[in-house]
Amino acid sequence: MYDSPSDLRVVEAVRKVAGELGVLPSEVALAWLLQKPGVAAPIVGATKIEHLDSAVRSLDVELTEEHIRAVEEPYQPHAVRGH
Repeated sequence: MYDSPSDLRVVEAVRKVAGELGVLPSEVALAWLLQKPGVAAPIVGATKIEHLDSAVRSLDVELTEEHIRAVEEPYQPHAVRGH
């Protein structure tokens, strides 16, 4: 369901931005989510203290408009399944 070529392009874009910023891809993903209007408190499923530390570090990740475009451009919506 989430392994289409466009999904993989999104993953690669997130990895590239993370590499440019010297942070983890998960930190870029959470930073992207946090800059979205209406998102006040994302639910983070941390199973290790390292995951929680990474989530907290994402608060300091500053994404430029260019980074945001790079991450969003390859996204292709999926049809809703099971409904």
